[in-house]
Amino acid sequence: MKKLSAFLAGTACAAALFSNTATAADKELVFMNWGPYISTELREQFTKETGIKVIYSTYESNETMYAKLRAHPQGYDLVVPSTYFVAKMRDEGMLQKIDKSKLSNFQELDKNYLDKPFDPNNDYSIPHVIAMTGLAVNTDMYDPEDFDSWADLWNPELKGQLMLMDDTREVFHIALRKLGYSGNTTDPKQIDEAKKELEKLMPNVLVFNSDNPAAPYLAGEVGLGMLWNGSAAAAQKEGLPIKLIWPKEGGIFWVDSLAIAKNAKNVEAAHKMIDFLLRPDVAAKISEETGYLTAVEKSNAKYKNDPTLFPPQADLDRGEWQDSVGDMNIRYENYFLELKAGQ
Repeated sequence: MKKLSAFLAGTACAAALFSNTATAADKELVFMNWGPYISTELREQFTKETGIKVIYSTYESNETMYAKLRAHPQGYDLVVPSTYFVAKMRDEGMLQKIDKSKLSNFQELDKNYLDKPFDPNNDYSIPHVIAMTGLAVNTDMYDPEDFDSWADLWNPELKGQLMLMDDTREVFHIALRKLGYSGNTTDPKQIDEAKKELEKLMPNVLVFNSDNPAAPYLAGEVGLGMLWNGSAAAAQKEGLPIKLIWPKEGGIFWVDSLAIAKNAKNVEAAHKMIDFLLRPDVAAKISEETGYLTAVEKSNAKYKNDPTLFPPQADLDRGEWQDSVGDMNIRYENYFLELKAGQ
C-alpha cells in the first residue's frame, strides 16, 4: 500500500498515455481501477461490444489513485474511489456529474446502496463494489462465542495476536465505535480520545495489512482481528476455518464507486463502461471473480444466505458507512502514523 515504486511506475505509464491524439482518445477509455475488479476477459468483452479500447491502470490505495489523478488531471477518464474519497474529490473539483440518462442499467442497482451521505442523489458516483469490515476469528484458534464486540480486541491476553487493516479511518473507526461515537466524527476531542484507546490496543497488534489482508490469516500468522468480508470469503474457499462476526457496535461499510474525472477526454466511453458494469451478467462475473458483492441487486442472489458476504438486516442496520471528515483527515492520518511508529 502506498508503495513509492508502484506510484512512480504508474506515473510513468500515465505520462505515456497522455500523448494520445484526440482521434485515438475517441476510441479509448483510460480506466484507473483497483487491480482485481475487472478481468482482462471482461475488458475484452467491452471492447468487442463497443469498439472502445480500454487502457487499464491499477492502484492499491485511494491515496495513490488521488495522487495520480492530481498529477495528470486529463490523463484518466474513469476512476473508482472508495466511499469518502468521492466527497473529497468532488469538493476539490476532480469529478464531473454523471448523466444517468445514459445509464440504461441504472435501475438494476440495489437501492440500499444509493443516496449515501458522501454523494446524495449519486450525482458524482455510481456504487460498484460493496464491502464490509468485520471481526475475523479463526475457529481452530479461538472460540467465536468469546467475541461479539470490537471492545473484545482490547483484552490484554491477546498481546501480539491481532491483525488490523492498514487503513487510518478503519482503525480509528473501531475505537470510536467502542467509545460510542460515530466513525465519521470530526470532533477533535473524540478523535483524541480514540487515539488514547488505540494506544492501549497497540500491544495486541502483530501486523497491519490492507494489500492482501487474508494472507496473515492463511499463513497462520494471526487468527483474530479485522478483515474485509470479501477477503474472509476468499479465505474460506481456501479451507481456512474463519468466521466473520458483525460486532454489536456495527461493522464498517464502504463502497468503491465509479466516477468520471472532471477533465476526462472520453466522457461518452466512461458512461458506456459504467453501464456495462451495471449489467447483471457482468456484475455477477465480478462478484464471482473477486468474492465481493456488487451494487447490482440481481448479481447477489446466490449470496443472500451467506452471512459473511451478506449480513442479516439487523447487522446492516447497525453498521456505519464511511463518510468524508474534511480537513480533520489530517489529524487522523498524523495520529495513525504516530501509533504505528510507536508500536
